[in-house]
Amino acid sequence: MQLLYLVFGNNLQNHFQAHFSILSFLRQKNSGLAGITVVTDAPDFYLHLAQHIIVHTLDAHTLLEWQGEYRFFWRAKIKALEYAVRQHPEVPLLYLDTDTFLHGSLAKISQELADGIAFMHEAEGSLANLTSKTERRMWQQVKDRSFGGVAMHEQRPMWNAGVVGIPASKNLEAIELALRICDELCEQQVTPRLIEQFALSVALAETYTLWAARTYIGHYWSTKDDWNASISAFFLESHLKTRTVEAELAALSTFDYQKLPIKKKVRNTQRRLENLVQRLFPPQQVNFIE
Repeated sequence: MQLLYLVFGNNLQNHFQAHFSILSFLRQKNSGLAGITVVTDAPDFYLHLAQHIIVHTLDAHTLLEWQGEYRFFWRAKIKALEYAVRQHPEVPLLYLDTDTFLHGSLAKISQELADGIAFMHEAEGSLANLTSKTERRMWQQVKDRSFGGVAMHEQRPMWNAGVVGIPASKNLEAIELALRICDELCEQQVTPRLIEQFALSVALAETYTLWAARTYIGHYWSTKDDWNASISAFFLESHLKTRTVEAELAALSTFDYQKLPIKKKVRNTQRRLENLVQRLFPPQQVNFIE
């Protein structure tokens, strides 16, 4: 299979996450891994991995073009999938958000992709039954309508798009369907935050049998602060010891993936209280060098 990452911006934590995720896959590189492509506007951040990955530099013009007529930013994720599939149409594709890592068998997920099984990280439930304000509004906007020629009935599931696995068969068909759904949702001004995720969920479920990848891949989207601290410490030690990639892979073999949670729900009330406390009790006696 071919791995794909889409990373842009100057937030170093995102690039640290991408490196950490790539290393977790390189530990099993002889188990069905054909190559790794990183699409990024910061290619200099990937020189350390140059012998192990292919970097495609994403310029501002292309990123704007990928956002489409309605300038929906995350449409770029689907276009990155299309780009990777056109580069290697005969190979299954596994897209990963940066905040992921491999903890299961790469050989097994590779075989299942070869057998025609598609993957997303996990099913979050049918859109009609999800409870966040965004999801409730989105369902009211799409119910009993068709997008991309696909009817949006009550059982349409929302899958987490931190992982997207696409078999080689019908790969462009699935991606083109996701783009049509995405663009029609944008055209009808559906609440945008989860549009590309829902478009991929529907398109892959229509085209393939769709399974959850969480058995193989961790996705710590809700606990990034915890993971970022450990990942930053890992790469700081690498820098101080001038580790090679091979030495990093050896060090990663002792990393305890179970010591940190990969999911944690924090109530909005807690967030509001924390923000209130920070406003009411700001730091005192803050000094700078004169």
